[in-house]
Amino acid sequence: MSVPDDSNEYKKKLCHLYNEISKELFGFGTTLLKVSLDQNIITFHAKHRRSPRSTALEGEAPTLKHEVDFYMSSIYKKRIREKLEQELGLSMDAVLRDYDPPTQWAITNIILKPTK
Repeated sequence: MSVPDDSNEYKKKLCHLYNEISKELFGFGTTLLKVSLDQNIITFHAKHRRSPRSTALEGEAPTLKHEVDFYMSSIYKKRIREKLEQELGLSMDAVLRDYDPPTQWAITNIILKPTK
């Protein structure tokens, strides 16, 4: 499957869905968000806000904070997959996400299933 539409409207919809998930999970959206579309890959470049809870955990229990970051990223991947399937009818092979806690940057790649 190739990316359905490279229009600004489609990109805005993708960003809206991404930010919706951020608000659901963390209580606030991103500070910077860019989406790019290339053949069968959708890529989100996002700068997230630092949660006061994360800052507290970082000082008191850094290992726990690392574990929480890992699980929150996994939940994010699950939710973005569900949202894109339900709202846009996309069919995905993989959702790949990397999050860098010190800088609050996240890169999410959505690999769409090839069309038959």
